Amino acid sequence: MTRIVITGLWICAITVLSSYAVSVWMPALPKPKAEEYLDTLTYQKLRPLNIPIIADGSVQGYIIATIVFTADSRLIKGMGVTPAPFVMDESFRQIYTDSELDFRKIKKYDINKRLDEIKRRVNERLGSEVVRDVMVENFNFVTKKDIRS
Repeated sequence: MTRIVITGLWICAITVLSSYAVSVWMPALPKPKAEEYLDTLTYQKLRPLNIPIIADGSVQGYIIATIVFTADSRLIKGMGVTPAPFVMDESFRQIYTDSELDFRKIKKYDINKRLDEIKRRVNERLGSEVVRDVMVENFNFVTKKDIRS
């Protein structure tokens, strides 16, 4: 019985001493540096865009695109206006007026060029480098005959 009590006290003493040693030793470790770049970014997802594709004088179908962008949150707070409507408008304009998008003759499409152009134009309209990156979450084409009325 005495052995069990002494063993229990020994275990408690070791636990207390090791906890104390860890609490004294931990503050001396260097803290990991937080990435300032990621701390100042805000992520915004736009509502889906429905962009008509017109060819041969009629609507051939619709592109349904969901655009996501990251922006500098410090600049957004100072502006008083959110860049979301500008990104949505510029995305619509870029895709609607793009002559390379022809779904009758499908070929590879340089989406990176288009996204960079959207970012550049939005930042130009806002007057500063607010939008850091523009991404596509969803990009689909639905033909006119596939649309349910």
